[in-house]
Amino acid sequence: MEFDRLWRLFVLSLVAVAMLVSTASAQGLGNTANPLIEQQRGFIQEYTARADALEKEIAANSDHDGKLVEIRLKLEALSRELFASAVAFRPRLAEINARLEQLGPAPPEGQQELDIVSVEREGLLTEKGEINAVLGLAESLSIRVSGLIEKIGLMRSELFRNVLTKRYSLTEAFDGETLADVSAEYDNFYRSTSSWLKFVFQYKFQSVLAAAFFALVAAAVLLVGGRRVFRRLIYADPAAEDPSYLSRLSVAFWSTLLPTVAVAVFLLLTIFFFNYFNVLRGDIGIYINSLFTVIGVVFCVNRLANAALTPRLPNWRLISIDTRTSKRLVLAVTAMAVVIGFNTVLTVVNNTMGSPLSLTIVRSFFSSVVVGLLLILVGLMRYEADKWKPWHSWLRYTAIGLGLFIILTALLGYIGLATFAAQQVVITGSVLITAYIGFLSARAIGAEGGFAETSVGRWLATKGNTDATTLDQFGLVVSLAINLMVLLIFLPLILFMWGFQPGDIQAWAYKLGSGFTIGTFRFSPVGILTGVVVFIVGYFVTRWFQGWLDGSVMARGRLDTGVRNSIRTVVGYAGLALAALIAISSAGFDLSNFALIAGGLSLGIGFGLQNVVSNFVSGLILLAERPFKAGDWIVAGAVSGTVKKISVRATEIETFQRQSVILPNSELINSAVGNWTHRNKLGRIEIPVGVAYGSDVRKVHAMLLELARSHPLVLKNPEPFVLFAALGASSLDFEIRVFLGDINNGAIVQNDLRFAIIEKFEAEGIEIPFPQSVITVKPEEPSLMKWPLDDDAAEAGLIAEADAKAAATEKSKPKRRTKRPDPN
Repeated sequence: MEFDRLWRLFVLSLVAVAMLVSTASAQGLGNTANPLIEQQRGFIQEYTARADALEKEIAANSDHDGKLVEIRLKLEALSRELFASAVAFRPRLAEINARLEQLGPAPPEGQQELDIVSVEREGLLTEKGEINAVLGLAESLSIRVSGLIEKIGLMRSELFRNVLTKRYSLTEAFDGETLADVSAEYDNFYRSTSSWLKFVFQYKFQSVLAAAFFALVAAAVLLVGGRRVFRRLIYADPAAEDPSYLSRLSVAFWSTLLPTVAVAVFLLLTIFFFNYFNVLRGDIGIYINSLFTVIGVVFCVNRLANAALTPRLPNWRLISIDTRTSKRLVLAVTAMAVVIGFNTVLTVVNNTMGSPLSLTIVRSFFSSVVVGLLLILVGLMRYEADKWKPWHSWLRYTAIGLGLFIILTALLGYIGLATFAAQQVVITGSVLITAYIGFLSARAIGAEGGFAETSVGRWLATKGNTDATTLDQFGLVVSLAINLMVLLIFLPLILFMWGFQPGDIQAWAYKLGSGFTIGTFRFSPVGILTGVVVFIVGYFVTRWFQGWLDGSVMARGRLDTGVRNSIRTVVGYAGLALAALIAISSAGFDLSNFALIAGGLSLGIGFGLQNVVSNFVSGLILLAERPFKAGDWIVAGAVSGTVKKISVRATEIETFQRQSVILPNSELINSAVGNWTHRNKLGRIEIPVGVAYGSDVRKVHAMLLELARSHPLVLKNPEPFVLFAALGASSLDFEIRVFLGDINNGAIVQNDLRFAIIEKFEAEGIEIPFPQSVITVKPEEPSLMKWPLDDDAAEAGLIAEADAKAAATEKSKPKRRTKRPDPN
């Protein structure tokens, strides 16, 4: 008893201690701050300070489009950080909500609950309130950041409109002080550049030579390599009298693109090495960057004009005009590009040096007027061609209209609009024409038989023995690649020409990569492309693994062809299914979101896809149980032939007449199927033989048995057997039964034995009977006949007699026995 009492006291003391510890921990949970809350609260304060600083930068750079784009990128990065800060609370909020649901609501007044429960609930509610407060701050700051981004968009739109619609006073710009301003600015520019050149020649001359050398080597490697690889695509053959339209498009496109890329690489690498060797000063770096950009653009425009108009090779000309006009057009287009480029360089110089506004107005006015006059000259040119085409008038009137518009807007004082229009006519027009030539080339290559006309297509057809269908498929792939390349190269250039900044494209690319949401599904173009690439890689890996498994592993294991086919098929479908699942996951799709689709698919299976699913499941059963395999000779209903392929939906059977029959797998599962070569190719054939009555049956039996045993394809065990089958109506019937190692040779053995039987019977004088019938025709009664018969009566009598003989012969014919299907 004493021991029991002590034991109870010990247990009660343990329970009390446990309750005290739990209460203390619950109170600590309610009083101790969550470190995650303090961390995110500090982040929110930091983000708020950054937003204040960026808002001040917006006010300070309200008239600078490039700076506004940079600020917008910073604000978008800040918005993403705010979103990440809010997401960080999701796991903890889920835990708190789950625990509160377990604890339940607080009891009504008058009811009591354990202190440990009430303390824990109070602590969780307090923590949840603090988290919600931090989330509220983050949401408020996110709304503020979104408003600043929208404000920047509105400010940039207003800046662009002001540039185009602002009117300047030409009389104030062309006053007496303009020449003095020009002289002063020239002196300042000369002193700046001369001091830099003196510094370069004294201290950085070797660095400049090294930078130019490395850039020149890189451009030369690219240009020489491109010429060797794409020589037929770049250079037009002067000896070609009538080149195809595809060849002319290809030469025009690639002869513009590849040299331009080589020049661009040279200029970019020169700038890179200048910066690497610290050759460029701040202002000089800006001048050199603008000058190199203009050089690249002018070179591209000149190459495009020469490629499309080809003044020296009329047969390669894309436009049907005379040689004289083509030369003039090349000069006019190049001159416009030079004028626009020169104006762009001077604009950068004036902005860097802080030149007076009057110089900008005068410079832009003269460059716009010159471009307008050149456009009018282009429109006034006479386009002599073999055949008049509608675009001749369209080009003429459009050039004249644009030229007059640019000159008129410049004279009215809208210098920004005139300069913008002149730039778009030259630069954007050149980019659009190049892109259009690229699209035309892609369409011509993708047309039926188009790729086969190219040099690469002819080489593949000659050296690789590639057929026309494969070449057309290659043409579609090449056409798609060219279209994609044209979009990626020329679309950003066009956007830059229309006032967009690199930051705009960067922001769009991020949004495109992060995806968009439709309903509960989030689609990411980059993710979808990744999924497609993953599936393609998985497909080719599966096909490679199938070939390696079949050719290297199973072939060495001496496995049967049917077993190899079944394993290869199962591995192929499993690999494709795995590749599809991995691709869907790589594309960013949550497989759990496809529950609704799976439900709809199940409903469709229940109503309309029963046969498809039945055939699919039957195919899996056939591949698993293998009642027959590829190469087996089977009989399924009225179809008899060799199994060629077993897929999950249907089985291909080739009959002995070389007809391919596609049987659904469900029919092969639900009906009887005979397999002549199930476990092996051993089989028995029968040959019926009949001899005349009166023949020596013992001798016939011995001869037939001897003939059967003497054939080389007949097995000795089981040994051949000759059956005295029946006493027929016209013959004594025997049946030869022999076993063959390969039942597919049955027709050959039957043929050989029949020839041998005929020869043997002829030698031994044994007769093979055939059915004979004796027909007796009774004449009619003399009293009923009228003699002599006239011609019609005689003819009727002969017809009746013939019909009677035919009927008797038909009745006397023996019935034919049903034979086993002949494989031949």
